[in-house]
Amino acid sequence: MFELLNNGGVFMYVILIVSIIALTLFCERAGYLFVKLKLNTDAAFRKIMHLLEQANYRGALEECGRIEKHPLGRILKAGLLKSDKKDKEIERAMEEKILSEVPKVKARVNFLTLFANISTLLGLLGTIMGLIKAFQSVNNASEAMKQQVLAQGISMAMLTTAAGLVVAIPCLVGYYVLNNRGEFLIDQFEEKALALANALSALKRDGSL
Repeated sequence: MFELLNNGGVFMYVILIVSIIALTLFCERAGYLFVKLKLNTDAAFRKIMHLLEQANYRGALEECGRIEKHPLGRILKAGLLKSDKKDKEIERAMEEKILSEVPKVKARVNFLTLFANISTLLGLLGTIMGLIKAFQSVNNASEAMKQQVLAQGISMAMLTTAAGLVVAIPCLVGYYVLNNRGEFLIDQFEEKALALANALSALKRDGSL
């Protein structure tokens, strides 16, 4: 491992630092999106709707409070607190809450594409610098050693390209995994908010609320 880093030159160490930062970011975001925001949204929403259908407004609010650590709980609670207002105000309250939650869901995910590009370019730059150094070494080598020196130099230069790609590819995969998870969560927020707004409107028309 250390032999490869040394053979690849200083750019290998920079790529290594980028990979460590990218891995740390991915683990933090994955923990937030897949663990902290893990919730059976359909079951939670059905429970809230069941309480509303029983005219148990306080119980529905308490259920929202129970899942308030999840963005969906905060979004639905914002709508319930405006349940005595006009339909537009209910929708606006939840839309505003969704807009405030979206940046938290998408935070720092785009940095993975940045790290992918940085590692690829560092690999390319390391290769170019390595080739320049290799050809300079050839000029100073004897006729018998030129071929060997050139082969060693090119081999060392190509290490940085390989290292850059080894970091860039997982970064891109990680980005798409986290981005898709974020989009799925946001779609869930919007779907449940719309369903609650429609339900509250219907309950008000029926006089149940």
